Amino acid sequence: MHIEQIHHVAYRCHDAKETVEWYVKHLRMDFQLAIAENHVPSTKEASPYMHVFLDAGQGNVLAFFELPDAPPMGRDPNTPDWVQHIAFKVKDMDTLLAYRTHLESNGVDVLGITDHSIFHSIYFFDPNGHRLELTALDEQEQYKRQKLDEVKWAMLNEWAETKRAPEHANWLHQKEFDDETH
Repeated sequence: MHIEQIHHVAYRCHDAKETVEWYVKHLRMDFQLAIAENHVPSTKEASPYMHVFLDAGQGNVLAFFELPDAPPMGRDPNTPDWVQHIAFKVKDMDTLLAYRTHLESNGVDVLGITDHSIFHSIYFFDPNGHRLELTALDEQEQYKRQKLDEVKWAMLNEWAETKRAPEHANWLHQKEFDDETH
């Protein structure tokens, strides 16, 4: 028994139409589906909503709910903005750079390119305040991921005991590692 894939991930939005138009324009996602009801099917609660679905590629779906009768949406004030985000993979570094140019030319503030060693990222916010990340795999991603796989349990166990970053993968951000492997 195994999970096949994520069917969809859903977030709240301020305005469903604005959200769909933003994702179509800026991330070139296709608008797949809209569902609107006045009662929540699972709870029978009276709560009008618009539920929209966007194609995030390869069977991945990003969905949003607009809830006009609910209190204004907010964020957990104890969680930094950089923690909760949605990350999308793009084909390669050229595509990542093209997206950065596209977003910036459309007035979206973009942070990065950030080098995470196994991948490179840019960050920005959608009109609802959700932080988004686009990533392109590093050319040595498979080799680096294999090295990380070898220490994942040791890192997790040490973290569980100390709540401090283990040093098993310090090489991730060391220039010497890149120089040695080229």
